[in-house]
Amino acid sequence: VLALGHDVVPTCIGCLVWLYKDGECPSRCQQQLSNESTDSYNLSITDPTHLETEAKMAIDATTNTFRIIIVGGGIAGLATAIAMRGPQREIIVLEKSRMNKEVGALLSLQPNAQKIVEQWNLKDILQRAKPTAERQFRILDTSGKIHMNIDMDGEKYGADRMVYHRQDLHSALREAALSTELPGYPASIVTAAKVVSCDCETGTITLEDNTTYQGDLIIGADGIHSMVREAVLKAGNHELVHPAPTGVSAYRLLVETTNLASLDVDKEVFDHTRQATTLIMGHDRRVIMGPARNGDLLGLVGMVPDEHMHESSNPNSWTTPGHLSKLLQTYHDFPQWIRDIFKQAPDIALWQLRDIDALPTWIAGRCIIIGDAAHAMLPTQGQGASQSIEDAEALQAFFADVTAKPDPQQIAQRIRKVFEARYKRASLIQAYSRQQAKPATEKGSVKVTLNPAEFLDYNCKYEGAVKWLEQQDASRRKLMAKRERMNTSSTGCSV
Repeated sequence: VLALGHDVVPTCIGCLVWLYKDGECPSRCQQQLSNESTDSYNLSITDPTHLETEAKMAIDATTNTFRIIIVGGGIAGLATAIAMRGPQREIIVLEKSRMNKEVGALLSLQPNAQKIVEQWNLKDILQRAKPTAERQFRILDTSGKIHMNIDMDGEKYGADRMVYHRQDLHSALREAALSTELPGYPASIVTAAKVVSCDCETGTITLEDNTTYQGDLIIGADGIHSMVREAVLKAGNHELVHPAPTGVSAYRLLVETTNLASLDVDKEVFDHTRQATTLIMGHDRRVIMGPARNGDLLGLVGMVPDEHMHESSNPNSWTTPGHLSKLLQTYHDFPQWIRDIFKQAPDIALWQLRDIDALPTWIAGRCIIIGDAAHAMLPTQGQGASQSIEDAEALQAFFADVTAKPDPQQIAQRIRKVFEARYKRASLIQAYSRQQAKPATEKGSVKVTLNPAEFLDYNCKYEGAVKWLEQQDASRRKLMAKRERMNTSSTGCSV
């Protein structure tokens, strides 16, 4: 055992690796401790001292272990830590925050992502996150009239659209990443680990305190203000790409549904007990709302052009306080009942929406970026988190046969495949999300002309990276054959 402060932490005598609770050495040297010495060992990822210890579970450099470093411990990073679990793998997640507070907001996993997480055997863990299955989109105009109902067919898409409180989903994914019950070795998570540099060729990460980590594969899941993105673009001699204002800001609110019992609204128009997402769409403003936590909460997002804001938002924060009076002023011509719901929110958060243009590349050396670092997008299609899950699945698929330490060429080949499988689709969904932010009506009219279901089939029928790439290759071959036939026909006519 190794004494750390007041704690006694069991180690493997064979290689001095700190052990998991089950007493199994992740470097497979087969020297295990007895159950008596490990039963009381429970590493807490919220204790900074233990976090540093867990991070130092560095497997001996002489072993044949595939070492994966994930920069960022949000939804994208944790999903990837789950997807990449496997034999002979060590996964370290570096997260700059202390993971003691997640943003109080709702997010959805669309069917394309929900069916992926279900394939990861996370059913029981995700159930503890209290998701709500939403069966329908309901579109209303600003007079309160129902414009369109769009059914979400779980059978058609292979899974339901599930809505989670962000904090609940984050906790569930963290539990899965650290679980000793799932296949492969658990990830180790280091908090308060701010990354300041990344060497894409050597796979070396340097923290603010000058601690360094070296990995065979570096995955940048560090969000819209990604440092790893900067390193990848610099390595390829590309211009840096920074998040840009989209011209839209958003209010976020959470309301306990027990406060809505006396709401004065026709239940055919809006019923908070209905498993549905409701959109009230004006010309340049809209409100999106839906239930979560088994119906105990109603989450709302109000999207407003920056020029119509009556207060300033913060581009770098999700938690800048908003003011009820300003919010009510902004939505003065929306139905009274939605303004009554606004009044029930204990807190209002406000932030400026930003995204990035499609990047020239996501890969360099041993590095690949995913999630918002690679393709930050507007929330108009609810695909941000879902595209991160797709990224994680693609990494899982193209590294599935890597069971030992890969050489740099193997890493480069596989991240190239991931990029080829993900770039076009994610970039297209980025563009779709911008298009869905356009005015929903003609100016001066309440008639909704925007169709939120326009891209639903493309988004939700996705069946994984390998199949998608095969479909793209088949379409490309078909197009080339068609062009060849046309060229042959044209040549024949000219003779």
